[in-house]
Amino acid sequence: MSSAYDCLVIGCGFAGAVIGRELAERAGKKVLIIEKRSHIGGNAYDFTNNDGILLHKYGPHIFHTNFKRVFDYLSRFTQWRDYSHEVLANVYGRLIPVPFNLNSLYMTFEPHKAKKVEEKLIFTFGLNKKVTIGELKAQTDDDLVELADYVYKNIFLYYTQKQWGTSPEHVDPSVTARVPILISHDNRYFQDTYQGMPANGYTSLFENILNHPDITLLLNYDAVSHIKMKDDKVFLDDEEFTGTIIYTGAIDELFSCCFGPLPYRTLDFEFETHDVEWYQEKGTINYTVDMPYTRITEFKHLTGQVLSNRTVIMKEYPGEYTGKNGQIPYYAILNNKNVELYQKYKQRTDSLNDFHLLGRLAEYKYYNMDAIVERALALADQLCCKEGKE
Repeated sequence: MSSAYDCLVIGCGFAGAVIGRELAERAGKKVLIIEKRSHIGGNAYDFTNNDGILLHKYGPHIFHTNFKRVFDYLSRFTQWRDYSHEVLANVYGRLIPVPFNLNSLYMTFEPHKAKKVEEKLIFTFGLNKKVTIGELKAQTDDDLVELADYVYKNIFLYYTQKQWGTSPEHVDPSVTARVPILISHDNRYFQDTYQGMPANGYTSLFENILNHPDITLLLNYDAVSHIKMKDDKVFLDDEEFTGTIIYTGAIDELFSCCFGPLPYRTLDFEFETHDVEWYQEKGTINYTVDMPYTRITEFKHLTGQVLSNRTVIMKEYPGEYTGKNGQIPYYAILNNKNVELYQKYKQRTDSLNDFHLLGRLAEYKYYNMDAIVERALALADQLCCKEGKE
């Protein structure tokens, strides 16, 4: 089978689907994509459940980007539903916008106090700026110290402990920076130029990306069981594969965790159907001071699906990834020790010819959807240029 293909792509999420399409379309390669799950789309996979509601199986995925190339590229394969995500935090029953912004400020403090703090925030940081909780906590002005204390205790502390199993101080700063404090009245969760949802869902988007005569897709095909490495050569089902290989899976699993497993956080999802039109007023509500789950997402807000007497919500429970059956590694836990462990695995791949690591699990880092599409396109540029196809 190996000799029939020029490229082998392991994994069919955004990384694998985009690089597979690019190599087939731009480089004229015969591409084999293998995927251990029974479906395409990776964690962005969506499906219609028995209640007729479109759901995101692995948690809510909301598309947003400032990369025009990424937006234009994906727009070849989908139309978009105009949607800007808004999130509320439930703080002891009071719902306020997050990221915490100037509207949140006025909902939290008395008007005269809020006005004074707003003026100080704008004077200190500037209007429409994004500030990390660390930057806010570093202020010495009494009013800003009071604000920082409120935001830290009511928005960040317990939520971070649930999400990461530790306090914000022990989480990589790049992680907490994903949820800034906004010095603006913009309630949108993302401020990117391009925002929306695939009009017919993510699975339809992936089907269109993969619809190319030179792409062959094998589902339920676990690379770990079929790929072997020996003397810097890669074998697929005992036959040497000499073409380009793109690996998007968990890098430690590829080597049977020989240096020890890379630590991750995982998620459990609890879906509930309710016989009401709407369960909550926004797509996602974060529970930042209580409840064992981090957030509740109601999918009809995201997808725009119209159904008057039924809705589905999803509660999200983070936990430690132990590798047991059914668990999925979602978030790499970034610290020096874990990055050093990752480098040991990566070095095992450095001597392999034309072997490329791509994606969240293969590179042990966090990617938004747009960022991994941009990364896949960049790798395709590099490989096509090498082939003289550009």
